[in-house]
Amino acid sequence: MSSAEEPRQETLLPHPPGPGHRARRTRARTALAALAVGALSLAGLAVATGSGAAAPTTHTVAAAKAAAAPNAVPAPPSGFTTTWSDDFNGAAGTGVPSSTWKYDTGPGSSFGTGEIETMTNSTSNVYEDGNGHLVLKALHSGSDPRSGWTSGRIETQSSSFGAPPGGVVMMQSSIQQPNLTTANGAGYWPAFWMLGSTLRTGTSWPTSGEVDILEDINSRSSVFGTLHCGTNPGGPCNESTGIGSGEHACSGCQTGYHTYAVQIDRSVSPEQIRWYLDGQNYFTVKANQVDATTWANAVDHPFFIIYDLAMGGGFPDAFGGGPNSATVSGGQMNIDYVAVYNKAPGGSGSTGTNLSQGRTATASSTENSGTPASAAVDGNTGTRWSSAFSDPQWLQVDLGSTHTISQVNLDWEAAYAKAFQIQTSTDGTNWTTIYSTTSGTGGNQTLNVSGSGRYVRVYGTQRATQYGYSLYEFQVLGS
Repeated sequence: MSSAEEPRQETLLPHPPGPGHRARRTRARTALAALAVGALSLAGLAVATGSGAAAPTTHTVAAAKAAAAPNAVPAPPSGFTTTWSDDFNGAAGTGVPSSTWKYDTGPGSSFGTGEIETMTNSTSNVYEDGNGHLVLKALHSGSDPRSGWTSGRIETQSSSFGAPPGGVVMMQSSIQQPNLTTANGAGYWPAFWMLGSTLRTGTSWPTSGEVDILEDINSRSSVFGTLHCGTNPGGPCNESTGIGSGEHACSGCQTGYHTYAVQIDRSVSPEQIRWYLDGQNYFTVKANQVDATTWANAVDHPFFIIYDLAMGGGFPDAFGGGPNSATVSGGQMNIDYVAVYNKAPGGSGSTGTNLSQGRTATASSTENSGTPASAAVDGNTGTRWSSAFSDPQWLQVDLGSTHTISQVNLDWEAAYAKAFQIQTSTDGTNWTTIYSTTSGTGGNQTLNVSGSGRYVRVYGTQRATQYGYSLYEFQVLGS
């Protein structure tokens, strides 16, 4: 981890959050209670009453077999390419790899949502099961149902998952919600969500944006999708409630795996965020529902992905509260896979063959031995190149022979270039600029270019941060 990320080991922000609010945990729903009754009246919604509910130990044989059979990460939809995925194929009882994920630990009382659990990095709470699943498990000790809970929360190291102007990004995960009922699952709050990358560089919540892909509370076998944006309280997005779908029925989501996804579509006007359950679009938010600045600040940048299994808090309380004396310990959120897919501007996906992956890369400097130039062309978003903390700096790749270049993809870490050029050369000495900007945005940048050469480099002349330049991936596409 570079110096650019070292301040985020203890908190996601470089500055302490304000009183009573912890910015790295922002699913605050204190205003939701007023909407609870309305959400219950959604057409077609059926929720369990808990009468005669079975204990979680009475899974059917069919459900148990389904839970034990992981699915492979699906191929990308038509027009998309797979940007990143995790199939959770670690050994049984192991934690998540630190190269890809990081734990967010601490007491729920400091997370800003009223939760009562303590998040840990223990393999009792967060582990891979050896059969292709990630498990987040909530455990209780003692006799007080409102204390003694531990659980887990993790987020991606990378904060580079987003759509470039004119492109589309899709985040999807296959998840089994805790296999409980309203009779024994009060207080459970599983979630699959993401926060804007700018939160990690100082922009406050909810200005930086939050997209909740899946939330359920109190084991109601339902799903909520929400966009958080603007200012808190109130503002254009009605915070801290946000712009939400309300409660949407999710039949069988406690007993089996279902897919939950969002697409951020910047190829249409107005731009959209679309929520999907098992491939069916059930909720859409359009950019013209808020002012242009609010939307751009919340949506038009990359994100990082989060899973957590909370206990208690303002959201469950708005739907009856919990946990209570009937709430069982050991409920778990099972995750089969997560994938990020991208569609490039123009809707054609990647343009040409990836010519740079695995090729020889060199750089003007490296921050340390753990961030070599080769890491930017290895196809692994868990590794990266980072430079010394000065201008200018460059990273170049030798394609082996002269090629026609049609697209360059840059996957920046938080330390990105504000001003840079993409240059080509036939001899590695004389360079031709085929792209130039003084207003780089960081994150995932897809650059459609036209040029040729054996050598291609990104040449940075102005850093966006006090640190160096840092790239997870430098892809050169063409023929």
